[in-house]
This record gives sequence, C-alpha cells and structure tokens, in this order.
Amino acid sequence: MGRCAGRWIGSAQTDMSRTKTVIVAAMEREVWPLVRNWKVRAIEHGGRRYRLFESVFKNGDAALICGGIGAEAARRATEAVIREVKPARVISAGFAGALDSASNGSLEIGQVLEPRTVINAADGVRIEIGSGEGILVSSAIVAGKEQKARLRKAYGANAVDMEAAAVAQGAEARGVEFGALKAISDSADFSLPAMDRFVANDGSFRSASFALHVALRPWLWRTTIALARNSAKASRALCGALVSYLGRESLGRQMLPDESLATAGNPREVGPEFVGADTGAKGKQ
Repeated sequence: MGRCAGRWIGSAQTDMSRTKTVIVAAMEREVWPLVRNWKVRAIEHGGRRYRLFESVFKNGDAALICGGIGAEAARRATEAVIREVKPARVISAGFAGALDSASNGSLEIGQVLEPRTVINAADGVRIEIGSGEGILVSSAIVAGKEQKARLRKAYGANAVDMEAAAVAQGAEARGVEFGALKAISDSADFSLPAMDRFVANDGSFRSASFALHVALRPWLWRTTIALARNSAKASRALCGALVSYLGRESLGRQMLPDESLATAGNPREVGPEFVGADTGAKGKQ
C-alpha cells in the first residue's frame, strides 16, 4: 500500500457505504462563509469539546471541525471527527502562505491549491496524494519571510501551512482517504506579525491579546490590516472551492484518478451562497 498513499488509503478504497466527507480546519473564520448555515452540535474527545458542523449535499453528507492552530491541535481534531462520524474521506482545508517569489510565478492571494504532495517539515515525511499539483509543506511555526525562503529552498514547496501533514497522518492511521485544499492568504515576501506567542496550548488563537498587542504598536497597523483583507479574500475562495466540491454529482471515489479537488477552486467570482441543505448554525465563536 505504501506510506501515506493519500488518494486511497487502507479500507476506504473498497468501502462504498461510507459517504461522509469531513473537513478539518484550524479556525472558524477560515470557513465561516461555508458553515454559517450548517447544523452544529458539540462533541467531546480527549477532554476537549468541539463544535461539529454538518450539512447534506446531493452526493452525500458532510461535516466540518475546527481543531485549532498547529499539528497537535489538528491531530486531535482529526481523531475526534473520525471517531464521531466514521468518514470515507478527510480534507485538510484552510489558509496557506505562498513560498514562490513573484518573479517565479508565485501563487496569488485567494488562489486555491490542491497539493499533490504534503511534507512534514518536522520529520521530512512525504505524503503523496495522487492528484492535484505542487507541494505543500507543514511547518511547526508561523512562517515569516525568512522561514518561507528556507522552506522553499529545502523542499521545493509552493506553499506552507501548519496542519495538513498532521491531518494526513491521522487519516492514514485510521484507514481514511486524505486530501488537502488550501487558499493563499499571504505572499512569499509578506512579513507576518509575531503571531506564535498568541497561540494557546489547545491551538486556539488569543484574538483579544493580539489586538491589544497591535493597538499599542502603530507600525504593525498596516501589516495587520493587509493580513485581514487577504484572509477575507482567501476565506471566500476556499469556501467557494469546498462548496463546489461538496456539491458535485460525483464523490471523490467516482472521480477520475487525476481529477483535482481544486478543478473549480479558483473562480474569478465567488458567489455569496455557501449553503447546504440543512440549516441551523447560529453564531461564530
């Protein structure tokens, strides 16, 4: 079977009865346009409570969980959602930073990437998905401009995130098919504020503390405003790509071997309707 054969892993290749697709994201703000009208319920795993969003599409049902920032938070959320809904497929979705320079055809803000390969920078493990294109590397820290350059040189990667490799390894351990879909929220030369210090042990982001930190440092205002604007654009693009995928006539196991989740993931205009058949979610935490 090979290590981390992402398109079909373990028993997911032949088990046609499991139709649920689950999405693992870090923060609700990344996927809120998609899930704002989905049903939501609480689940518990490992002493932590999660909000599980659920909806029904014409090709089956879908669920989404936000585990927090970083590999450990992503791993725990993946375990929780697989145990709860026994999915056929897990998708790591969220924001990523571009690693290519503009002169080398860098991914643009709001562009959606489905990587063919995911690399864990912590141990060098490569996850070959079998579709899509490009390389996504998962870093243990928020990657600034200098770190992005090092990751590009070391791995030849196109983008960097913090969670995809952990989600992939969690899916593999439980025999579940894996995919990744990421929207670019910051360019290769964008200098991110020092955000690691505001990530709590459970992966949550201390927004109030970060806002106070920025408010007292006027030289960060322009960067923070740009990041917020870029993140909003990335969120709309990501949710548009996800709803296109979830609403398809054919689920992943019926797709052609080389068909990408991001085939329709980079529309020039993203519509406002990201609504499944079920409604009921009432507010964002």
